[in-house]
Amino acid sequence: MELATALMIPTVAFMVLVAPIWLILHYRSKRHHGSALSDREIAELEALADVADQLSERVRTLEAILDSEVPSWRKPEQAP
Repeated sequence: MELATALMIPTVAFMVLVAPIWLILHYRSKRHHGSALSDREIAELEALADVADQLSERVRTLEAILDSEVPSWRKPEQAP
């Protein structure tokens, strides 16, 4: 048996059998380990959600003001 053939058989067996199982188990453990948020991250996420709500309310207020003062502000300008 040639050296290339002797090396190819274990390489193919590794790539077909071991590597996929290894990758699946590796990324499953990464996802499981990284899915939990710390208390600090939860607090930051809640603070960001509050800021997003405030900004959304501001946008609604500005749109209401523009709707009353400049009714055509939402219409796209026509090219000459």
